[in-house]
Amino acid sequence: MNGRSPIGQTILITGANTGIGRATSEELGRRGARLYLACRSEAKTQPVIDAIRRENEGAHVVFLPLDLGDLDSVRRCAEQFLASGEPLHVLVNNAGLAGQRGATKQGFELAFGTNYLGHFLLTQLLLPRLRASAPARVVHVASDSHYECKNLDWESLARPTRTFMATKEYEISKLCNVLFGAECARRWKGHGVRSYSVDPGTVASDIWRKIPWPIRTVMKRKMISTQEGAHSSLHCATSADVADHDGRYYALSGHDRAPSELAQDPTLARLLWEKSEEWVRAWCDGQPGE
Repeated sequence: MNGRSPIGQTILITGANTGIGRATSEELGRRGARLYLACRSEAKTQPVIDAIRRENEGAHVVFLPLDLGDLDSVRRCAEQFLASGEPLHVLVNNAGLAGQRGATKQGFELAFGTNYLGHFLLTQLLLPRLRASAPARVVHVASDSHYECKNLDWESLARPTRTFMATKEYEISKLCNVLFGAECARRWKGHGVRSYSVDPGTVASDIWRKIPWPIRTVMKRKMISTQEGAHSSLHCATSADVADHDGRYYALSGHDRAPSELAQDPTLARLLWEKSEEWVRAWCDGQPGE
């Protein structure tokens, strides 16, 4: 794969212990990146760290605890990374869940809160370091399932999952990823930080682990590998071909394509950003010492 060399670059990847995130991390480790793997479980992330170190002598790989369904955890993760003093050249907002029902610790719909809102806050907290490290990139892992979402019901985002398979909620969360990627580009223009949304394809990863058997088994038969699914993330994180691109949506092939009509609505993207700021601010206002 053609691209710029990440040797010496510092890259933070969420959900790096499995699936697309693991494949992305291992490939970037081969290319000499300094890696920060932000995941919920250190025990489950350690095998990835060990594998990268075995294959790449002297590799710099650090675990960061992160539960995107808990905004307290998101803030602690950002604070821990910022305290390291490292630059941040690439942030890959990769982690996600599907087929799970419930609510986050702060009461948001589980897929929306984990796949989108947690990443929104993490990105905002790390933005000053990204700007200081420019040129920098943020890669938002979305999905072509966002094409299925026809509207945003704001009230549904702040309550537990309603549908049985959580399919509609997943589609909403991925639409929000694409809207966020485009709005980042509009707001960060001229600050040296580029924003990309990507469709990894339908990947046979652990994201589907809560889908009941045998439905899960049948679904995964037609899915691509995690290595194939990592292609679009790696392309946008490293390729010189997209260095001057901003706010675009990329398919598995690595070529940009038009997202859904709803995802191209700048008014909706701005409103999502503003509501996300309100939700995050409301949480911060209730924190001790805030």
